[in-house]
Amino acid sequence: MTTDRAAEEVTDAAIAARTDSYFKRTRAVVERFGDARVTYAVFLRRPVISAPRLALDFLRRAAAQRGTDFAIELMHEEGQWAGAGDPLLYISGSFAKLSELETILLQKLGAPCVAAHNAYQMCLELPSASFLAMEARHCAGAEMQEMMAYAASVGSAAARKEGAKGFIGNANDATAHWFGEPAGRGTMPHALIGYAGSTVRAAEMFHETFPDEGLTVLVDYFGREVSDGLAVCARFPEIAASGRMAVRLDTHGGRFLEGLDPAESYAVLERHVPGAIRRYRSETELRHLVGTGVSAAAIWRMREALDEAGYPHVRIVASSGFGVGKCRVMAEARAPIDVVGTGSFIPDAWSETYATADIVEYDGAARVKIGREFLLRRNGARKKNGHG
Repeated sequence: MTTDRAAEEVTDAAIAARTDSYFKRTRAVVERFGDARVTYAVFLRRPVISAPRLALDFLRRAAAQRGTDFAIELMHEEGQWAGAGDPLLYISGSFAKLSELETILLQKLGAPCVAAHNAYQMCLELPSASFLAMEARHCAGAEMQEMMAYAASVGSAAARKEGAKGFIGNANDATAHWFGEPAGRGTMPHALIGYAGSTVRAAEMFHETFPDEGLTVLVDYFGREVSDGLAVCARFPEIAASGRMAVRLDTHGGRFLEGLDPAESYAVLERHVPGAIRRYRSETELRHLVGTGVSAAAIWRMREALDEAGYPHVRIVASSGFGVGKCRVMAEARAPIDVVGTGSFIPDAWSETYATADIVEYDGAARVKIGREFLLRRNGARKKNGHG
């Protein structure tokens, strides 16, 4: 977020326009009858990875703009796991100056925490694969884009502490800083291949334009993933041998990868990971293993073809619906994926992202609505807990 935009966001007018009206009216009542020092507890109803930075930055900017201070007790540091209903933070300060901030604060906290948990799980399911965040195209504007990229970086950092490679970058410049990168990564969309008229010609055009960059080529445009992938390798054998080439599988879910059908998909896995198909599977798991689109069988078939043709150093980038469940199935099938391109850490069920804030103290006296007693501080301060 730019400095100008951040400053604009915390003006009284901007906050009043975006907050729920009953919070504005609460402020007016409190200012008329006397302010109180209150403490809010903020939580989610499902397990998450704590991703509070954007929310905390907003609180601090708002406090400065309003000429006050808010005491913030973060119960789960960034990247720590938090259980359902476990307060992520306590915020204390003037009721009149805090009440209007609740709506915007919760917007900035809930979705990043859930997305961070998704990213964390995805990275742990495929610890040997690198991930590239491709969330921007699925976001509803710049603010969501910022939140989701931040969340992926937090979940990735938590997974790296447990041995995963995690996210190595993202696909656009605006949020690359969350991954410690100066710019987004990527080579070509399907549109460039359509423009070039062939997969090989698109690779040639890209290489002529960016001769010093690695070459990742989409190979599904014409439905000839194996044939076109090998043709690009043959056209650029030195790049293929150097490890600077990758083929990206993004096969449409309405068809099989070139040369596969249900029987051949089973046969591919039988050659490499027979155990993966010898237990009960749900329909979704079977589709990820041997179905249409970018299945485990498709990835294994691509690896087979590259190795048999003498291109063992060409990497495989897989994309298309790689959420937690698909990553788990790919791990069980030991699919030879080098990089996963995905935006599927964006929460599916948006209702799960709803954070809640309840006041638990008024001028030092503990008080909360019936049913939320679990939010009360224990002996004045809750014990911190959680894991990375």
